[in-house]
Amino acid sequence: MFYHLISITIAVIIDKIVGDPSNWPHPVKWMGSMIAVLENLGNKGKNRKLKGLCMLLFVVFITYLVSVSIISISYSFHSLVGILVESCLIATTIAQKSLKTAALDVYKPLMKKDLATARLKLSYIVGRDTDKLTEDEIVRATVETVAENTSDGITAPLFWALIGGAPLSLVYRAINTCDSMVGYQNSKFAQFGYFSAKFDDVVNLLPSRITAILLLLFSQPVYCSKREAWGLLFSDAKKHPSPNSGWGESATAIILGIQLGGINYYKGQISNRAKMGLPQVKRNKAHIIASNTLMEKATLLFLLFLWIGGSIIEFAISWG
Repeated sequence: MFYHLISITIAVIIDKIVGDPSNWPHPVKWMGSMIAVLENLGNKGKNRKLKGLCMLLFVVFITYLVSVSIISISYSFHSLVGILVESCLIATTIAQKSLKTAALDVYKPLMKKDLATARLKLSYIVGRDTDKLTEDEIVRATVETVAENTSDGITAPLFWALIGGAPLSLVYRAINTCDSMVGYQNSKFAQFGYFSAKFDDVVNLLPSRITAILLLLFSQPVYCSKREAWGLLFSDAKKHPSPNSGWGESATAIILGIQLGGINYYKGQISNRAKMGLPQVKRNKAHIIASNTLMEKATLLFLLFLWIGGSIIEFAISWG
């Protein structure tokens, strides 16, 4: 457990400094290639839901087998070698720096009143149509993305790394990648991606809630009391169509005193998302920076939470 905690801490530092350079080899790229091949082979004909489950299990099995082998060989040389290799592997599953950079890539052109570039940069990180968004809606989309991906891209893989080291962190990322590639409710993927979407919901269930609770526990909303904030969190989070995404978005909206959610367009089709938080202040560019700050705060709080929880578990096991 302590090896996991040390590896997790080093991984967070590595990701904060290095991030995900595009020209470096990355496990998610390999996972994506494998998923694409399997989807092309299996997403046709009958029994697509079963084929999608087989695809998911195969990707998870290969990911776990390869990562366990790498970790076992590394620790067989020396514990320090094992910790270093495990740290590097865990670092590939988290995206603190890349998420912050992506948000800043939208923020910078907004500062220059360059809406066209801001819309283009935003289109790289969201699925909604961005070509007609106003500055206010660009801000909303960016803040929502940072808030949602704080759990998906940072705290959830760290949570599973505590439970099972780099192998489970990579398994989480494999499930999440399957969901991001095939977990859509449309005619092409509704059946084949069914289990990918459901598994992703399950593995994010605890991390998303812990992240939101930690954020609100250690932040003071400027425009409402803590009691009102807790009530809003537990009522608003459930409104989101995703069972997990609403927690991060709701916590962020409440702390910043803004409202998230509303009308989005996906390939021209309208989607009216539930609103979260109260519009106590008008959304503006500064809220993108504020959402990044909350994301970094959540990462540190979650890391501290893992150290406390992991130490208690280790002590309980040793004492038992």
